[in-house]
Amino acid sequence: MMESRIKRLATTLMDATTDKDPLVQEQIYNALCYLGESEPEEILHSCDEYLRQHDKLAYPHRVIILKAMETVVKNNIASLDKSTAKVVIFLASNEMTKSKEVIREWQQAASSVLVAVGQRFINKVMEEVLTKFQPGILPHYFIVQTFANLSVSNVFGMVPFLNSILGTMLPMLGMAKQDHMKSVFCYALQHFSESIQEYLANLDKAPDPTVRKDTFSNEIFSAYEVLFNSWLQHREAKLRLAVVEAVGPMSYLMPSEKLEEQLPKLIPGILALYKKHAEAFYISKSLCQILEASVNIGSRSLDVQLDALLGTLHPQICAPADPSVPLTVKNHTEVLRCFTVLACSFPDRVLAFLLPKLESSNERTRVGTLLIMRQIINSTPSQMEIKKPFILSSMKLPLQDSNDKVKRAVVQVISAMAHHGYLEQPGGEAMMEYLVRQCALPSEAPKKQTPDADDLTSDSVQSISVNTLFLLSTTVDRMNNVLWPYLLEFVTPIQFTNALTPLCKSLMYLAMKKQEEGENASLIRYDLNGNLPSPYALTTRLLVVSSQPYAGDCRGTAALRLLSVLQYSVHPALEQLWSKRVPSLVEHIEENTEKCLCQKEWEEKLLLFLQETLAAVSDNTWICHFVTEMCRQLNSYNGFPLEKNFLYKCIGTTLGACTSKDLVQKQLQELLETARYHEEAEREGLASCFGICAINHLEETLAKLEDFVRSDVFKKSVGLFSIFKDRSDNEVEKIKSTLILCYGFVAVHAPKELVLSRIEADILKNIFQYFNTKVLGIKVETKDLTLKLCLIRSICMISQAIYNGGKCGDFVFSRKAELVAQMVEFIKAEPLDAMRTPVRQRAMVTCTYLVVLEPHLSDPDRTELIDTCLASVLALPPDPGQERDGIGGDAPHKEILYGDTLSALKDLLKSLLQRNLTPHGLQDMFAHLGPWIKSNKEQERQRAVEVSAALLDFYLGKLNVSTVIPFYNLGVLIALFSPRCSDSLASVRQHAVDCVYCLLYIQLCYEGFARDHTDEMVEGLKALKKGLEEPDFTVLFHTCHNIAMVVGKRVPPDQLMSLLLAMFEGLADPDKNCSRAATVMINSLLKERGSVLQEKVPDIMSIIHSKLQEVDEEHVRKAAQQTVYILASQHKSVVVSSLLGSALPFDSHTCAMWRSLAAEPTLTSQILEQLLEKVNRDVPYKESKCFLLGSGSERIATPLPLAATCALYEIMSAPESGAAVLGLYAPLFVTLLLRVSCTVGVQLPKSLQSRERRSSSLSPAPRSLHPCRRAEIARPALRKAGVSCRRAPGCPCPAALSLHVPAPRHRSPARSFQKPN
Repeated sequence: MMESRIKRLATTLMDATTDKDPLVQEQIYNALCYLGESEPEEILHSCDEYLRQHDKLAYPHRVIILKAMETVVKNNIASLDKSTAKVVIFLASNEMTKSKEVIREWQQAASSVLVAVGQRFINKVMEEVLTKFQPGILPHYFIVQTFANLSVSNVFGMVPFLNSILGTMLPMLGMAKQDHMKSVFCYALQHFSESIQEYLANLDKAPDPTVRKDTFSNEIFSAYEVLFNSWLQHREAKLRLAVVEAVGPMSYLMPSEKLEEQLPKLIPGILALYKKHAEAFYISKSLCQILEASVNIGSRSLDVQLDALLGTLHPQICAPADPSVPLTVKNHTEVLRCFTVLACSFPDRVLAFLLPKLESSNERTRVGTLLIMRQIINSTPSQMEIKKPFILSSMKLPLQDSNDKVKRAVVQVISAMAHHGYLEQPGGEAMMEYLVRQCALPSEAPKKQTPDADDLTSDSVQSISVNTLFLLSTTVDRMNNVLWPYLLEFVTPIQFTNALTPLCKSLMYLAMKKQEEGENASLIRYDLNGNLPSPYALTTRLLVVSSQPYAGDCRGTAALRLLSVLQYSVHPALEQLWSKRVPSLVEHIEENTEKCLCQKEWEEKLLLFLQETLAAVSDNTWICHFVTEMCRQLNSYNGFPLEKNFLYKCIGTTLGACTSKDLVQKQLQELLETARYHEEAEREGLASCFGICAINHLEETLAKLEDFVRSDVFKKSVGLFSIFKDRSDNEVEKIKSTLILCYGFVAVHAPKELVLSRIEADILKNIFQYFNTKVLGIKVETKDLTLKLCLIRSICMISQAIYNGGKCGDFVFSRKAELVAQMVEFIKAEPLDAMRTPVRQRAMVTCTYLVVLEPHLSDPDRTELIDTCLASVLALPPDPGQERDGIGGDAPHKEILYGDTLSALKDLLKSLLQRNLTPHGLQDMFAHLGPWIKSNKEQERQRAVEVSAALLDFYLGKLNVSTVIPFYNLGVLIALFSPRCSDSLASVRQHAVDCVYCLLYIQLCYEGFARDHTDEMVEGLKALKKGLEEPDFTVLFHTCHNIAMVVGKRVPPDQLMSLLLAMFEGLADPDKNCSRAATVMINSLLKERGSVLQEKVPDIMSIIHSKLQEVDEEHVRKAAQQTVYILASQHKSVVVSSLLGSALPFDSHTCAMWRSLAAEPTLTSQILEQLLEKVNRDVPYKESKCFLLGSGSERIATPLPLAATCALYEIMSAPESGAAVLGLYAPLFVTLLLRVSCTVGVQLPKSLQSRERRSSSLSPAPRSLHPCRRAEIARPALRKAGVSCRRAPGCPCPAALSLHVPAPRHRSPARSFQKPN
């Protein structure tokens, strides 16, 4: 049942082979193979039956089934049954020969099945296939190919059949007329020959060990004659190549005398093919086989052919191989094998041919020749043994070749020589020096190769040389004595700096190998090696290059490891120290990267290691030799400023450990005389050296600095006639700069208990003596930037020294104010249109350290310092890194400089604030910053608010409140920053929130909360910053409202009014966004806290009125009306009284304030009732006697009813008041009617009469203040408010009223401000 299921499944799958989809066909093939793994016999029988039954099935579909059968057979050949094999063989044979035409894919698949079965059942296969290989009848193409493939796959099974096959085949060669048949016969002869060779080479494993070469020689030679004499001359290139491929292996089997006889024709015939075929691999392969066969028989004919062979083969190597074309690479390999064969037989003649070509002017010729030399050195060691000196001497010219391709080839030759003992000969050192020089070449990024480039390898000469040196040191044992300690000679010369990493690695491995040989084997014998560098030189060199640990492929690690293994040779006392310290230094390098390593910290670690080394040696003579060697190496590092700077520090450290004061002074004098003062790194290094040396030799250092100025080296007049002196002005300025810097480093490094007393008496006196130049007794300001920067830096270091030393005792720096003033002058001298130098930044850093010293700066000096620094930084143009005339190449440097300068300003202001960490000190600081925060220039605001945020954060961090005291200026400061939360710049908005956040926490601290107290509401400000990123006005003002809510809940009551007053000042802000934000915050605060401000309402109303007069902006007017409305909703009577107290006639701003009270019907009704009460409560006029003789009394209007009447008019004239007026229509109408009747003939108060006249002269249509007129014009306001009157039927009064009230119009919201929710 199981078998039938598999058979049905297999049949179904084979039925599906007709599907044209390649993926489906592949899946069918895989499925058949999978089934064949479990039931191979069943599947093979199913396939056989299917193919026999479907005789008409197209061949592409038959191919799928045949390929599956081949796979099943291959995978199960060991378990295959004989009967099944016979079925498969018969099927495959029929499939292969069914069509007389060659249908390659189908017949190849069938042939492959036969070859697969032939692995085990060779006799059965041959029995079937030989029936179709009959004498005198040209066989099927694939019969011959199957024989060939069987001979390769089953050598031992097939070779016994070859004699009879060859006997049948030879007559057929003449019958073959078609090229494809000739080609397949060549293919068969090639593989027959290769199989016979393999059989003969493994006779011990062969089933018939009696088989000899002679068995096949005559048949092979007969075939050769046809191939070489007839078919090789054919014009078809493919056939010629097939012949060539066959002739090579056949030559091994030809009778020796016949081969010798044929060589004079054969070799020229093969060589001639190079000109006819572009693809030379098959020719070269065949030629190599022929040459090997010739050498094997001891042919004498090669001697005659040698020149032709060398002349033809050499250009093949000179033509570069293209790695993308594998056959060209293979051709090179075969040609090199040819040279190996020839060099074994004719070493002298081959070398005589090759070595002169090393002098060729053609680059390819030189490279090709070197490649052949490498091959010969590697493959013919015994023949070349006596030629070693000759070959080494012949390499002199290639060693001088500057061509990179030649250099690569030379390095490869050196590698071959090292493996075969050449470098142990005289002249071998020159080869090693060449290799090290190539390692020292600068590393370059791989160049992009052009499509037709001769050399497509990406490896540079340097990388190949590095790899070669390392391999020779670690894998070629015979090189150990050659390289150790010889390679040490290349460690100290500066020209080999780029080779240090591979050198140190190689030397470390060599030293470790020597240590394995014995305890003293790695010790350096200076008595036997006079050219080796001294232990002082090696230690200095390796320590200095370690200062830049990641340069040159991480040379710091390699140098330190080499230093560790050399510890016995450097000094016996260092073993314990270096065994412990060096691994920790190496670990530090490996734990970091070039980007994250702190260079200062690393150098300090190395200098500490040097100090410990000197202490461990504790030998003054050794230390003196050491420091002398360090000074000797200084000039070597002229092109390496960073390393030279560190070497100066090492010299200072070593001089500090030296007990010989004479040597110290001598070396310091030498350093001053030989320094390259025009280089910044040199000045810095020399000053560092003096500073470090002063730790132990302060007196000697200061004395030497003073002596140097008086010495002949420095003698130089800087007067009017300096042009005739020895040194240029510029050079003298650089020397002065260095000396000034030296004093700064001495002050900061020397022991504080010794140096403080010398600062003002000696150090500062000499510094200013060098800085201030006098011409004819007149002080001249220096223009040299270097001198200025060195002075600033030196004073900064002196300030640090005093600050650090002052901790041990009181020190009053009497020249502090003078130095601060000098720094201020430097800052003032800097241009405000660009930042070109670091002067202002360094001067501010210096002031940061100066201001903390005693005594305190005076208030004028402090004010000048702050204002100068703020103006120097905040007023810079938007992009201080960009010059007026375009972008400079050092724009990134300028950007970094600007960032450093802004940081220096922050640090200075923090330092000043630290001196007065009180609300008053904070207020004083923001008195200077305030104008910048409100500047109409974006960059000034941005910088000022950023600085403010940093100051407030610093203040909060440093605040330590011991008693609860009021933060009296909280309101003013919050009002300064909170409107900036809607600034046009996103960065300003963000920093403004940070400022408010800090201010509220500072207030909490002053209220008694701990500094780490967390207030959820204040913390909510951080979440609001997200809403300030986008410039959407709606989002911005909503965020401002939320900020105001937080502020309103946290500001103490006593600060609320000052906050509002300061916020009202923000209405005039030049940034309209901030002005709008101020209105939002004012109204939000009043809504939140306005209920407690009853006593302050008149003041607030007065401020609103004054701001309406100052600011002529629509959004301010509407927001002010909203403010009046909010106040009125909380304090109606006070607002009404305040407004009634306004001067008559009401100006437009007062009128607008009255009209704002009509916004909400309930409030409007209450206001109207109050005004009616004001009108009705007081008499409308007072009698006053006239002063004119004979005149009667006159009626003078009382002010309050008059003002209330004017207010009624303003409110009722607002359309929004309609509903309220309707509700109070009767009392309003009656009151106004009575007011009209009572004021006929009533006069204005005299104070108002004059004002009325002035108003009429200024205004073309003045609004009348006459009491009667005011009452009359108030009545039409009833209609204007939406009320009309008409006589009502049945009304008892002729003046009875009937009200008709249309729907009241809604009040339009302000465009820029809406009432907060």
